Amino acid sequence: MNSPSPNRGNGSPDRDARGRFRKGNPGGPGNPMAKKVGRLRAELIRSVTLAEVRKIAKGLIQAAIDGDVSAAKLLFDRLFGPPVQADYEERIDVLESFIESQQQRRGH
Repeated sequence: MNSPSPNRGNGSPDRDARGRFRKGNPGGPGNPMAKKVGRLRAELIRSVTLAEVRKIAKGLIQAAIDGDVSAAKLLFDRLFGPPVQADYEERIDVLESFIESQQQRRGH
């Protein structure tokens, strides 16, 4: 039996029958700082030259080469994205075992 969605049809005075917030809902306007952060980012982008970005990048690279592990981590995270768990083979084995056991229970 499916339970009703917490956002729909639960008689919430904040939402309509389709689960959308009703007009005038005090649920919030979103992030009140988003506009300011956007302006600050734009100003920062305007303030930094390409040559300065290159100089900072070269400094980060040199720090990583010199053995600064934090610099290397930051550099690699930015270049390759954050690391992911490398246990895929183990997960696949567990899932295959589970599927096999379910198939045996059903007589397949």
